[in-house]
Amino acid sequence: MQKETEIKLRVSRETLQALREHPLLKKRNKSGWQRHELFNQYFDTPQRDLAQAKVALRLRRDGDTYIQTLKSRGQSVAGLSERNEWDWYLDKPKLDPKQLTDDCWPASLATLDKKTLKPIFTTDFVREKAEIAWGRGKSRVVVEAALDLGKVTAGKQSEEICELELELRQGEPEALLELAAELAADLALMPCDISKAERGYRLHDPQSYALGLPAAQLDPTMPLDEAVAALGWQLLGNSQRLAEQYRFNGHWSLLGDWLQQLVDLRALLGSLGQAAPRASSRELREALDALIGDWRPQLESGQDDEAVRQAAPKRFAEELGQIRWGLFSLNASRWLLQRGWMQGRNERGNRQGAAELGKWLPRQLGEEAEALQLPRYKQQPEDLDEQLPRMERLLVWLRLARQTLELPEVDRLYGELAKLHALAALPRSEESLGARAEQAHTVWTLKAWKALTR
Repeated sequence: MQKETEIKLRVSRETLQALREHPLLKKRNKSGWQRHELFNQYFDTPQRDLAQAKVALRLRRDGDTYIQTLKSRGQSVAGLSERNEWDWYLDKPKLDPKQLTDDCWPASLATLDKKTLKPIFTTDFVREKAEIAWGRGKSRVVVEAALDLGKVTAGKQSEEICELELELRQGEPEALLELAAELAADLALMPCDISKAERGYRLHDPQSYALGLPAAQLDPTMPLDEAVAALGWQLLGNSQRLAEQYRFNGHWSLLGDWLQQLVDLRALLGSLGQAAPRASSRELREALDALIGDWRPQLESGQDDEAVRQAAPKRFAEELGQIRWGLFSLNASRWLLQRGWMQGRNERGNRQGAAELGKWLPRQLGEEAEALQLPRYKQQPEDLDEQLPRMERLLVWLRLARQTLELPEVDRLYGELAKLHALAALPRSEESLGARAEQAHTVWTLKAWKALTR
């Protein structure tokens, strides 16, 4: 068994060609590009038991060599994945179930009849790979860069494979993100938290693709720093999976879900006070402001305009063809991996970062609730839209961490505040202003709101 640490980046054919000649890779290329034609058959049961157990079973032909591989899902978030991998070299192109022993086979599949394993889909592609090596401080870094071009096929369905894959051979995982971010500074690279196997399963069964990562496991006793990391990875990973799926099928609702992840991430960064000095997140906040500023009006106008919805997939493809989405995603991953919000903070910030979430969060929400001054907006509802960022900071924590709060009717608080936020985002009219005032009063009278502001 070996541990595989890699990052996958979706690219265009033009970008794939440019990567071969990119000065950064040329300078660090120690082996030259080596070409391989790889033919891969994936196996599962008709009920897709392996997929449900988060493992992939593959038989690969590389020239005259046959390799059977079992991969575990491991940790995969925001494009950076770590998983266990087992390889067996075979004499002939036939699956050998006898190799799938308890040492590697998931316990949840112990009773599975391996004779039911059947071919499900193929991923056939040409890979050009090279060893990229350089010094990083006092340590040596070696990365295998692979340029993959081909297709994944399931029955009569197929999808192009066109990606850069960076796999860590020596060094720390941060090095993968550093190299990818340097390349993304002038080439459109889209971090893609979806393996070739997952693409095959998506073609085989479109409902198998998970639009989001599992919810972050938060509890009141965990330090704020740990909660920030968990929520940041969840929101960033979700945004990448939603971007990939919207690119794939163009369903309008996914674009709104994608934007919501960015709004939540922006609100999270703005809610941390001295635990995250503003200088530590300035570049990420500016990138998010630009993305949200461009796409929020599109979503708003598309609610009532079919032409806008029809034009959105092309515009989104143009977005992915630029550098800013990929560069933001990679820089955000680096920031989370390196805990960038902890850089340059003072002792008070360190104390806040170490504070228990269950103690820090009620105080933070209480301060935001007091500053919202809802009684004022019962009288002046026309000005409520100026408080959209503050409501978003309240909502991101209520949406993702309200289970850690000891407040009465906290679910109702979240729902009613979300209604107020939606009304504040609507164009001003006599009807909407009246609804704003009424909803501001509703939130202000809630038991949970009074508990926060007492």
